Amino acid sequence: MKLLNTTIKNNVLQSMTKILDENRELLLKANKKDLDAFNKEDQAMYDRLILNNGKIDGMIKAINEVKAQEDPVNQIISNDVLENGLQVTNKTSPFGTIMIIYESRPDVTVEAAVLAFKSNNRILLKGGKEAIFSNKVLVEFWHKALTENNISEDYIKLLQMDRKETQEFLKNPTEQLDLIVPRGGERLINFVKEHATCAVLISGRGNNFLYVDEKADWNKTLAVIIDAKTAKISACNALDKILINKNIEDFNNKLKELQTVLKDRNVSILVDEDVQNVLKNESLITDKTIWRQEFLALKCCIGAVNNLNEAVEMINKYSGGHSAAIMTTNDENADNFMQQVDCAAVYKNSSTRFTDGGQLGVGAELAISTDKLHHRGPLGLKKLVTNKYYIYGKGHIRN
Repeated sequence: MKLLNTTIKNNVLQSMTKILDENRELLLKANKKDLDAFNKEDQAMYDRLILNNGKIDGMIKAINEVKAQEDPVNQIISNDVLENGLQVTNKTSPFGTIMIIYESRPDVTVEAAVLAFKSNNRILLKGGKEAIFSNKVLVEFWHKALTENNISEDYIKLLQMDRKETQEFLKNPTEQLDLIVPRGGERLINFVKEHATCAVLISGRGNNFLYVDEKADWNKTLAVIIDAKTAKISACNALDKILINKNIEDFNNKLKELQTVLKDRNVSILVDEDVQNVLKNESLITDKTIWRQEFLALKCCIGAVNNLNEAVEMINKYSGGHSAAIMTTNDENADNFMQQVDCAAVYKNSSTRFTDGGQLGVGAELAISTDKLHHRGPLGLKKLVTNKYYIYGKGHIRN
């Protein structure tokens, strides 16, 4: 794929911000069609589907942030001259064609495309049917921005396929595919992994845990839990599971206070046997598989553990590998927890809601990767490239 000049790419992004700003009403009307057709029983998905002027401002901000970032393509990683005289240069390089599969969120149509385009990749956008009107308009905006700058519309393409057609496309792509990013729940991820014939980068489920150490600051703990659980239930960085050390001072009363603050915010609670001995009216967890579930709802599980090692073991067994937090004033315990927990982001005395490209200083993100190859955490602009070796010789042969 020919490498586009950085100025040309930034000009396209500038055009897109102008088109978005000038055509807000057109986009909001399309979004209203999506909202009117949607079954509102799934509140989390409905929340992700909604567009308003604030979200459009966020799209424009994301594009401008990417525009301001250094072009990640053709950057020198290493440059060496070997003893035999060969010059070996390793440079960043585009993946080629990236396919992203996602549900509900029209803003992904903007963020995914801006990141792919700035990193010189072509992108195939497979959004959910619930956002089809919004996504059609947004891709029309992208095509207008591209054609205004004499760039092919083929760089950004909206795929309109049902589940069966998507399955067939994954098995037998009708065009080149170099990387697929499924951004959604475990069912979607397993579907893509089963049928894809190219590399898949997993943007896994949330199901985030918070461990309350026996040396935790309780007031800070409550504040962090309230934020992580209730601020945005539709986000993959929301909190679902709380583990409390049994040895914390005044264990029973702290559990009751936690129950009160959660109930005051309409959070339903499920508990293990130890916790139910204190919170007698809460539902008992009878099926341990619930510890694996991402709720995307005002719902959480509370369990009791004997020590930090038990908490780590439980998190590594059940979490989605996304985010986990420890609340403690003990630095050694915090270090042990953060080193041993197998998640993309680990926190000390902080809400898991910060697992977000913008919040972590990365800027717009394609997804939060829970894979260990090629990258883990927010997939920002710098991580949407691979690498290529350039070897320069003078008639060299290997004897």
